[in-house]
Amino acid sequence: MAEHEVIRTGRHCVFALHAHLAFVTKFRHEVFADAHLNRLEEIMRDVCADFETELRAFNGGNNHVHLLVNFPPKIAPSNPRGPSPPA
Repeated sequence: MAEHEVIRTGRHCVFALHAHLAFVTKFRHEVFADAHLNRLEEIMRDVCADFETELRAFNGGNNHVHLLVNFPPKIAPSNPRGPSPPA
């Protein structure tokens, strides 16, 4: 049963879509401290909640950050902003 906990449902679909995102500082400069990583995680969780996605995992080091995001099929992975507003 535990393997089915990550499967989400919509009205007409069942899905488990994940994206692994890695953000790296320019020239791999070591700029992130623990306080920065904690604040980045808070910000990323808020952004994910705004876009109806779920931040499944977050970690990083002093020069990079990894995110594992679970998202619904209505959000294209190539366009994380979602649909553009009408012109």
